[in-house]
Order: sequence, then C-alpha cells, then structure tokens
Amino acid sequence: MVSVSVPVQHVVAVLGVVTIESSDVNAIIAAEREALIPFIIVAVLVTLASSLTLTFLIARPIRSLAVAADRIRRGGVRRSSIPDLSSRRDEIGDLSKSLESMTNALYERLDAIESFAADVSHEIKNPLTSIRSAVETLPLAKDEKSRQKLLAILNSDVSRLDRLVSDISSSSRLDIDLARARAEPIDLPLFLADIISVYDNMKAAKSVRIKLVEELSAPRILFAAEQQLARVLQNLIDNAITFSPKDGSIIVCLSQSEKDGEQWARIEVQDEGEGIPPDNLETVFRRFYTDRPKGQKFGTHSGLGLAIVRQIVSAHKGRIWAENAKNTDGKITGAKFIVELPLKLGQSI
Repeated sequence: MVSVSVPVQHVVAVLGVVTIESSDVNAIIAAEREALIPFIIVAVLVTLASSLTLTFLIARPIRSLAVAADRIRRGGVRRSSIPDLSSRRDEIGDLSKSLESMTNALYERLDAIESFAADVSHEIKNPLTSIRSAVETLPLAKDEKSRQKLLAILNSDVSRLDRLVSDISSSSRLDIDLARARAEPIDLPLFLADIISVYDNMKAAKSVRIKLVEELSAPRILFAAEQQLARVLQNLIDNAITFSPKDGSIIVCLSQSEKDGEQWARIEVQDEGEGIPPDNLETVFRRFYTDRPKGQKFGTHSGLGLAIVRQIVSAHKGRIWAENAKNTDGKITGAKFIVELPLKLGQSI
C-alpha cells in the first residue's frame, strides 16, 4: 500500500503531518467521477437536443430550399415552386420570400420570352408567305407590268422584314440596355426642344407642325437615362405624325403633377388624328399592334414602338396611358399619350 504524507506548517514550524492512504485517494477519485456522470448525461442530452433543433429548424428548411432551387435549375415540363416558409420571422423566412420572388420573376420572364417568340414567328411568317407567293408567281407573269408589280411586292416585303428584324433586335436588347443605363440630370425643356428641332428638318414631319408648350409649373430637372427617354419621345412623336392629317399640329406639353404626396414630371403628346377606339386605349401598347389610318401602306410600322415606350417608362418607375382629346362638344379631336415620371432626386432605373 502506498501512503502520502503532507506536513502541516505554520510559517516555518512543522505542527504535524497528514497521511493519506492510496485507498482513500482512489475512493475520492471514484466519488468525483460518479459526481460528473449526471453533468455528462445532461451535456449529451443538451447537445443532442441542440442538434435536433438545428436540424429541424435550420438545416432541414435550408436543405428543402436548396433542393427546390436545384429542381428549378434543372427545369422540366412542370413548374416547380419554392417551399413557403414566409411565416417564419427570421432570416430563413426572408430567404424563402426572396427565392419565391426570384422564381416568380424567372417564370414571368420565361413566359414573356415564349410569348415574344410566338409573336415574332407570326409577324415574320406573314411577309415570308407573301415573298414566297410572289416568287412562285413571278415566272408566270406574262408582261412587264405584272413582273414590276410582283417585284414591288417583293421589295416591300423585304423592307418590312428588315424593319421587323431591326426593331425585334432592338426590343430584345432593351432590358440589357436599361440595366446598364444610369440616371442623369436632364434639363427637360431644353431636352424636349432639341428633340422637336430634329423633326423640323425631317421630310416625314414637314407637313406637320410640332409645338412645345411649357406650363408655369413645369419642372426643369429630371433624373433619367437620357438616351432611353429620347427614344420614348421619338416613338411617341413618330406615332403622332403617323396619325396626323396633312398640315396638322402635334402638341408636346410639359407640366408637373402631384399624386399621393409625390411630384411627377408630366409629358403629353397630342395629335389631331381620328383618335383611338375606346376598346383599344390599352391594346395600343401591346407588341405588334399595327392598326393604322386608312390609306396608309401596310407594313410601314413594326408595331413595337409603343410597347418599347411602356417598357422604358416602367423601368423608370413611371406610368403611361392613352386617351382621346375632346373639344367642348365632346367630339374627339385627336389622340393623347401621357407620360408621368417621378421627380425624386437621384432616382435610379
């Protein structure tokens, strides 16, 4: 048996000796080990409970979101959805909402692309059918007059195809152009005056007078993408020229409006045409809408102009609509397109 002796001292004087046998030490160690067992069990249970909690409350929901995201990435015939965890008031709930919003935006974009592709296919098929018919008929033409007529049809359809392809290409790049564009301060009165001055020297606009009206409340500075805003005004003025009678007038009016405490720059473009049928006041903004005045040559417009205008205005967080201008007797005196853009400083698109 092993014993351990420990002296008991007071300063330097030895008062006695404490002797501990090895059996006593072993008993103390065993007792301490037994005392630790409940703490070890509690620690294991707490660790296990924490692991299960983390698994069910964090790991499993994140895993389900990851699986859903991967399923959407792979695609398929059926649409996949993100697990709805929006009821959770934590970061995982926020992540679920963000993924759901992103998924909806993705499917909306896919629907838009599919619809756009179908519209493009339909619009291109018409001139191609006409070209094929003219080509098949050309060898059968018996005189020069018939051949020249068929060649004129071919030339018109080729020009229409070229215009369609150019406008379709421009429209397909619009989202990218808007994403890259930066809002800059624009002097609105000067900006509108510059655009109108370009039309003064254009052959197509020589028989139409374009007038700028600036109201007293008109704003001067607007933050927007200048190139895209110019495209909005050009498309609206081009549309007004198309529907204006010979020697008619187009009025571009600049003013300021207020709604829900917010200030808006308001731009109106009004022609003196026959107006828009009430049922088509919203339809005119659809892609490839080509209802034109009687007597105008078919196919001279792609029908994408107003659709592009709405897309640009929406990207600037603005709004656009069409209405008919009327006189005091209630008679329609022309069509009016109204654009409203927010006047917030530093407004980004």
